[in-house]
Amino acid sequence: MKTALLQLNVSDDPAANLAETVGLIADAAGQGAGFVVTPEVTNCLSMDHAHQLQVLQHESDDQTLKGLREAAVRHGLWLSIGSLALKTGDADGRFANRSFLIDPAGQIVARYDKIHMFDVNVSATETFRESASYRPGDQAVVADTPFAKIGMSVCYDVRFAYLYRALAQAGSEILLIPAAFSPVTGAAHWEPLLRARAIETGSYVIAAAQTGTHASISGKSRATHGHGMVVSPWGEVLVDMGTDPGIALVDLDLAEVAQSRQRIAALNHDRPFEGP
Repeated sequence: MKTALLQLNVSDDPAANLAETVGLIADAAGQGAGFVVTPEVTNCLSMDHAHQLQVLQHESDDQTLKGLREAAVRHGLWLSIGSLALKTGDADGRFANRSFLIDPAGQIVARYDKIHMFDVNVSATETFRESASYRPGDQAVVADTPFAKIGMSVCYDVRFAYLYRALAQAGSEILLIPAAFSPVTGAAHWEPLLRARAIETGSYVIAAAQTGTHASISGKSRATHGHGMVVSPWGEVLVDMGTDPGIALVDLDLAEVAQSRQRIAALNHDRPFEGP
């Protein structure tokens, strides 16, 4: 399966972001991609809750989801929408950070709500409280496709190895880790974490990323690390997109998953233990 990663520099304007993303999907399809993956918060990257309340929509009304489903049909391809920021019916007004897998008929094959919330103090000037605006999910998801079983996750999930072990033991051959990673933690941890998740599970890791400084109507801008990556089941970095927006293509050979898991069958070697 020829797979295309989209590396985006989205703003907090969903309509403008959709137009850019649809154009890149068309370019990827023109280069032969049958599976396209986008990063976290493909529709809107914003640090301003009031602005999000104005521009975000519920899933049933979301124009980005509608437009991307139409693009999948138009080009006859599978599409992973890394995630969309969406309104929910929650009484506390928190949003969902929701990933979608779309088939070539435009149908939603799977949904996944990000489980782990990015509540961290990166530095004296960079603090995040994702759980203040987003409610966490509680369901791990493996999606069946004609070309692979796909385990879904989003960004900060990458630090929780048990999630990926569970996904792989449930049959996942490809692990999706779309992200809008901090430049500080990205420089230190992004590649090692992605390679670790691939090596531990003998899976392909596909990690589409946001990159650069993101334009903001509200003036509260944010920067992201970029470096969208594909890592082989043996831990080799097959793609590193650097920091420029654009497209990268890679051919996936699922036989490598079986070969890696046969060479090191760690997924079958769990042992019960006590403590600590």
